[in-house]
Amino acid sequence: MSSSSSGTVMSELLAPAGDERSAYAAINCGADAVYLGLTAFSARSSAQNFDFPALEKLIAYAHFFGARVYVAMNTLVKEEEVPAFIENAVRAHNAGADAIIIQDIYLGARLKEMCPQLCLHLSTQAGTCNEYGARLAKELGYSRVILARETAFADIEKIAKIIETEVFVQGALCTAFSGQCYFSSFAGGNSGNRGRCKQPCRKLCSIDRKGFEGMAYRLSPSDLCAGENILKYRDAGVYSFKIEGRMRRPEYVAAAVKYYKNILGGTPQEGDLSALKRTYNRGNYTKGLAFGQDRSFLSSAVQGHIGEYLGTVSVVGGKYVVGTRERCGEGDCFKVLRDGREIAGATYLSPCKGGFCVRSSERLKNGDKVFITTDASLNAELIGQSRTRKVPLKISVRKGEKLIAELGGRKYVSDFCGQEALSRPTTEEDIKRAFDKVDTYPFATEYVVVNVEEGVFVPASLLNAFRRQIYSDYYLSVADKRQKCSLPALPERAQPPRAQNKMTAVIAENLCGLVADIGILKPRDYFADLSPLVGGFVGEKFLFLPPFLTGEEIERLKPAISAFDGIYCGSHYAAELARELNVKYFAGTGANLSNSLALQKIAADYVALSKELTSREAKPLAAENTFVLTAGEIKLMDLIYCPFGKSCSSCDRRARYALTDEGKRQFVLRRYETASCRFEIYNCAKLISENNYTGRLYDFSATCDAPAVLRAAEGGADGLRAVFANYTRGHSETPVL
Repeated sequence: MSSSSSGTVMSELLAPAGDERSAYAAINCGADAVYLGLTAFSARSSAQNFDFPALEKLIAYAHFFGARVYVAMNTLVKEEEVPAFIENAVRAHNAGADAIIIQDIYLGARLKEMCPQLCLHLSTQAGTCNEYGARLAKELGYSRVILARETAFADIEKIAKIIETEVFVQGALCTAFSGQCYFSSFAGGNSGNRGRCKQPCRKLCSIDRKGFEGMAYRLSPSDLCAGENILKYRDAGVYSFKIEGRMRRPEYVAAAVKYYKNILGGTPQEGDLSALKRTYNRGNYTKGLAFGQDRSFLSSAVQGHIGEYLGTVSVVGGKYVVGTRERCGEGDCFKVLRDGREIAGATYLSPCKGGFCVRSSERLKNGDKVFITTDASLNAELIGQSRTRKVPLKISVRKGEKLIAELGGRKYVSDFCGQEALSRPTTEEDIKRAFDKVDTYPFATEYVVVNVEEGVFVPASLLNAFRRQIYSDYYLSVADKRQKCSLPALPERAQPPRAQNKMTAVIAENLCGLVADIGILKPRDYFADLSPLVGGFVGEKFLFLPPFLTGEEIERLKPAISAFDGIYCGSHYAAELARELNVKYFAGTGANLSNSLALQKIAADYVALSKELTSREAKPLAAENTFVLTAGEIKLMDLIYCPFGKSCSSCDRRARYALTDEGKRQFVLRRYETASCRFEIYNCAKLISENNYTGRLYDFSATCDAPAVLRAAEGGADGLRAVFANYTRGHSETPVL
């Protein structure tokens, strides 16, 4: 935990840096830290990201102002990519990075064992959402957990007492639970877990429930804006407050930093929120899920930047007049909404009585609402911020003696002496004129003592060379805090298993009538009596735990878990929970296990390999306890919110709905209950893949007649094709990008 000597918990404002302009804008506006990606292994592969020369330059600049730089290497790593991943992590550390952000909790743990000097932060993609996950992360060597955006406030308070904690306070919210989304992966082969999400969740779709049949952005959350709630997080012990937005422009980064910097400093400014809205605002903001789902959580009518409301349109003499007291000008852009939906864009035309005129290619009507989305003068002000650091200088120039300078407390002596002036002597003004030239360094020289002996002379060329020497040395002495780490040798690959795993494991809502080695019960109501759902099943019985559970829900489930042989879960918190309860642990597909280093580290009785691996990629990882998702449902998303806006009084509470996209594809939307309703989205096509090399995992959790389908599976792919009208081979043959 980070704290001051007085015991008061300090805090950090952490800003995104998708490119160099955003990085420098954040630091110049006072961010305490920035996070960024490299050109490889970044969860924002579409951002400009950083090569190593640019990284080293930025780190030096950040460290000069006391800011920190975190390098996000938060993608899933396949076996053949492990050497390059480790090399890049070590290079980032050696460049001066203050921490490496990692998604694969077990790969990171092995990296920490090989390079103890590295500081590791566990990415939000790892889905840490309760104290069990936090305890495991700390045990595995992580210094900080970046919490899942869905984490409840009560759990945040508990986690902050265990390990240094980072929460999101601003920016885009993922539709799916962190690190458990495969929509982009199976819809088009671009994996969100590998930084290539195409955001199909942000597209138009409909749901077959009354009032939701029309096409809208049914799964698109508004942007998060914690606002004053950031102070509640700080009081709860949270250390770092994260602004999302590595894909956004530098003016947004600057506006967000200023907004939260002033709130944390106790000096909120009236115009700060306005500036933030004008740089980026999707859906007029939500407070997020930490305090419960609010009415503005979903932005079903508008997708993308909506800006800030200015006024309404009046059509006067064929011109479109926006009635407002706000001043706008050349270069400003607007979005026009009618009945809550975007109908046009517009640009500034001219001032006029009562407001200003806009031009639009679409026909506007009286009463249309106008929002400003680009404020040219504001943007110029935000990204025009610069920053310097005052550096005290003492210098003595005497005849026949070497020059002595003290810069920022560091002493420097020239390799030449002052001379007797034969004509014009060097003056105090000459010294200051020379040292005012700070080149590219962010100095503001503050002259404390300038002692120039009368009649002394120093050639300007020598004086300037001395200045350049000491400025360079001083800057590096402050900014360069690198601690080198050697590239470790990779451990030898584990030997092939002595025997192939030939077991079958089945996920279903009811285990009655199923014949399998392992039955994994996935109930529709977790707090109902589960015993009738497992009666008569012969084999090991596991309870499927959702990837997101609050601490309170876990406590309520503990008695039910004791009736099972173990728990199946795709979130790493379950490993710690299983150990505490002394039951078996089956690491599910959501654990995203995709390399041998992670498999060497995980403490699990059974392991499902990542469903994003091809058969060729998975076979070398096969062991006596491994499984591969072979047939059935492909879960694409876990939703930790209600897509119906919590309209509980009119809800028909069906077990399944049909979600239809613009391409007329139908996806199963499954509802289940814990302490509240939760939802899962399943692929429009069932999975049928070949697997003759390890244990078979069947997912029939959204299949109505699981026993019949399981019997069909005995006939292999041909048997399943007879019952699955629409199917896919998934990624068994085609690798994800």
